[in-house]
Amino acid sequence: MDNTETPPADMCSLREVLDLVGDKWAIRVLVQLGNGPRRFSELERALAGVSRRMLSLTLRGLERNGLVTRKVYPEVPPRVEYTMTPHAAELDEPLHALSAWAARHREKVGAARLAYDA
Repeated sequence: MDNTETPPADMCSLREVLDLVGDKWAIRVLVQLGNGPRRFSELERALAGVSRRMLSLTLRGLERNGLVTRKVYPEVPPRVEYTMTPHAAELDEPLHALSAWAARHREKVGAARLAYDA
């Protein structure tokens, strides 16, 4: 398919996929799931500032797009775990590299903002 052709209706555009994995909460959820399966409450505790609703919407979106699987265990009370799919696991290394870059350069970014705003 060349760049001038319109993708089939059921295919996501490159922009849609990049928007999905570029979402603030999606990245943070995927980084957490890169460490193994997590329950909802574990993710909620690990992601400071996320509301239950936003976490739920993020997980549903990731599941809908095939990046996360949700497994319900038939227990009382029910236990639910979220896991990265194999193709989402390919994002683990790049996401950790991006997170490390952000941690190393956040002071420079902050200083640049202050200088620009002055």
